[in-house]
Amino acid sequence: MPRLSSRRIRELRALWRQIVLGPQVLAFFPATVLAAFWIGGEVWLIIVALAIPALYSMTGTFRLAVQPPDLHPRDSTTGLPLRKALEEVMDDRLTTAFTRGRTTACFTLCIDDFGELAERYGRSAAEEVLARTADRIRAAVRGDDMVARLGEDSYGIGLAAVSYLDLEVAIQLAARLQSAVEEPIALGATSIYISCSVGFCLSSRTPERTGLGIIVAAEDALEEARRNAPSAIRSFSAELGKRRPALAMPTSELESALETGHIRPFFQPQISTDTGRVTGFEALARWCHPERGVISPAEFLPVVERMGMMQRLGEKMLESALAALRDWDRAGLSVPQIGVNFAAGELLDPKLMEKVQWQLDRYDLAPERLTVEVLETVVAASPEDVVSRNINGLARMGCRIDLDDFGTGHASISSIRRFAVARIKIDRSFVMKVDRDSEQQKMVSAILTMAERLGLDTLAEGVETRGEHAMLAQLGCQNVQGFGIARPMPMEQTVDWVRAHDATVDEMPRVERRTGP
Repeated sequence: MPRLSSRRIRELRALWRQIVLGPQVLAFFPATVLAAFWIGGEVWLIIVALAIPALYSMTGTFRLAVQPPDLHPRDSTTGLPLRKALEEVMDDRLTTAFTRGRTTACFTLCIDDFGELAERYGRSAAEEVLARTADRIRAAVRGDDMVARLGEDSYGIGLAAVSYLDLEVAIQLAARLQSAVEEPIALGATSIYISCSVGFCLSSRTPERTGLGIIVAAEDALEEARRNAPSAIRSFSAELGKRRPALAMPTSELESALETGHIRPFFQPQISTDTGRVTGFEALARWCHPERGVISPAEFLPVVERMGMMQRLGEKMLESALAALRDWDRAGLSVPQIGVNFAAGELLDPKLMEKVQWQLDRYDLAPERLTVEVLETVVAASPEDVVSRNINGLARMGCRIDLDDFGTGHASISSIRRFAVARIKIDRSFVMKVDRDSEQQKMVSAILTMAERLGLDTLAEGVETRGEHAMLAQLGCQNVQGFGIARPMPMEQTVDWVRAHDATVDEMPRVERRTGP
């Protein structure tokens, strides 16, 4: 006779306890007490009336599904229990769900770009954001649902077992969590805007009927959401588990991906808020893995950097971006320029200017059609050294210099002039909900006024809605880029996208610009 697993034994015990001592047995309580009175009179009536509730109490039938929170260690920042507590609770809830024909789910949620937020506003402000986020999650779920802190910027939510929970209901709950978390957070005289990604796993889809199993599955879904951030929601499925194993590749695989073209640029369009026309594309590195699908740069770029291959990646990206610009010209498309990100390590190359000039000559392109994108943090931290020489040298060649993620690196105005910056790219944190928040509008207006006085062009990053697009146009921002216009796409899709976009430009309404803040 096969031995029963410990989990199966727990399930059978729970089922037996439910049959013998479940709440349905209480329906016979009045008849039992009355029978005791008929048999033994008032004495027996009192004994039975007191004994049955005592029996239920001792067997734990009336015990709450969630353990008293004081039994679990707490996170000092948020006051939430930690991962181990969520694992234990989900173990019990999965057992309850499967023995009683009910269902449950585990949700995981993370704050997008939390590291950048902490760097920009400071550690104390970041911890306040974490605490406020925890409060909002608790307020958005039921009292018997459990909320725990899983990592530096992530949370787990274990739902109490319910009679019905399908994929559509779970997605609605995830959207409700997002809406609660993404409300602006007032800190002192400023408002901080955050976005969050959510992953979840239904008990019916968990690969293992354990608390750890369903949490790991929800975290796999969260990783998929992070790849599509900001504000993405993903559900765990068996296909996801097969397609997205942990990213741990040997050095040879990464080197091969670079040489075979599996790591290549995707292109995100930038358009004019005045004419609606395409003003350029930005080249963004993506790894098109033959088995794992498209892998985001957040996963493989740190590995590339540790391996000392950033310079090689930069050369490949520049070459592919200029080849794309040449192909758009041959297709008869009007794409004035291409933007390529140059990392700090690449800017330390003494031969960078010669390499860029050689590539431009190779594809017979004028230097002004190449936009060199440099992070504001690099400009703010760079003294008069090779980095400064290269940036200014590229500007003298005729290349345009874009200051990326403006507002995050504290570059001074003198640094902007010293590096011959032609355009500033307003960081996404200032763009979020700019159509709804007057404080965001004031911040963007101030940046645009400064840019106008300095003779700089402007581009807003991370535009996700029509409202944000319209407000930025009204405020006077010259160019916009973001998921609200188009997601990054492979080269083979860009030609059709540009032609379809150009065909609709004439039908787009014009938005009058504001004359003042």
